[in-house]
Amino acid sequence: MLSHIDNNNQPRMVDVGAKAITRRNAHARAIVHLPQPLAQLLEGAEIVGPKGPIFQTASLAGIMAAKRTSELIPLCHPLPIEDCNVSLKPREVATDGSVEIEVHCRVAVTAKTGAEMEALTGATVAALTLYDMGKAVTKDIVIRETRLITKTGGKSDYQSDA
Repeated sequence: MLSHIDNNNQPRMVDVGAKAITRRNAHARAIVHLPQPLAQLLEGAEIVGPKGPIFQTASLAGIMAAKRTSELIPLCHPLPIEDCNVSLKPREVATDGSVEIEVHCRVAVTAKTGAEMEALTGATVAALTLYDMGKAVTKDIVIRETRLITKTGGKSDYQSDA
């Protein structure tokens, strides 16, 4: 049974009242493909485009989104985020001049429920911000995947195989 569906097949917020308050961490990653026209603007670990420093702005957008996850996803509990870090790391430039950017979002809370949705939201919004800021150069930007990498704390831990 899905945890957010009650016995009458109606959506519900999960009751976390009986859960223990523990330290919980989550790490999510998104991959963003930047085609050559945008990738060629990469200098070190930043692109300064028409709208400003793209990676710095995307990082801030991801942090802001993680903090507002419960406002964006209807059944998420509001969490007192204690730590959130969004980093963007370019991979090696491909032979066609394109580059993939790894967007990592790490979130930590001490709460009754985990921070997976906050980490996934942070990584996703940072990736969307890369698209928004880079589209003036090219609209061929592709957000390839967003996935949970790890979660710790609570009843069970998780480690992806990626």
